[in-house]
Amino acid sequence: MTEPVAREHDHEPLPGLPERPPEGEFIVWQGRPSGRLVARRILKTRWLAGYFVLLAGWAALAGYADGRTAGSILFAVGVLALLGAIGLALFELFGLGVQKTTLYTITNARIVMRIGVGLSITLNVPFANIASAAVQRERDGSGTITLALKEDYKFSWLMLWPHNRPWRFARPEPALICLADVDRVAALLAAELEKTVGVADRPAGRPACADIDGEVLAAARLAAE
Repeated sequence: MTEPVAREHDHEPLPGLPERPPEGEFIVWQGRPSGRLVARRILKTRWLAGYFVLLAGWAALAGYADGRTAGSILFAVGVLALLGAIGLALFELFGLGVQKTTLYTITNARIVMRIGVGLSITLNVPFANIASAAVQRERDGSGTITLALKEDYKFSWLMLWPHNRPWRFARPEPALICLADVDRVAALLAAELEKTVGVADRPAGRPACADIDGEVLAAARLAAE
């Protein structure tokens, strides 16, 4: 049985996989999150930029009200702008690091997530351990696929971050984050899950594939029991 967590991938037989897949298993899709989208949506760089703009504006108004010289006001604003630029640069670098160190793999039997900027690990999520999956789409066509796991199969929230659904601490949900082509990936995953689940294993009237609004993308056998 494949261990859910592998600590090293320096000698991967195939990129993104800690060992050669068993006979009959094959790769359906591989990809990475967008570093730009990680910085914008996970690290909230736009909010950070807006915060420093407000600070700079407040410093300029306060300096003017206090009767300070133009040079003094410009210096204060410049310091805040420099601090904001450094913070944004660090967040953008981290987003790029997430992109470079992450490799998501979907096979016909599981999802494999090679993640970790500082400490790299590989997570195996067999289809049989997925209770449900959902898609969160953005206006530009990008998005995130989140995976709700069965109760007896779970990962640490800290181990997953930022590859997890926000605000799910008690029951962390792994996520394929910031995918530029989320619709294509979701369609591939739904097709593979449908083959695994089977029509006979779903409750009557429950869809195998659904959209973003909290509905099930694909239900696992547990839901039918």
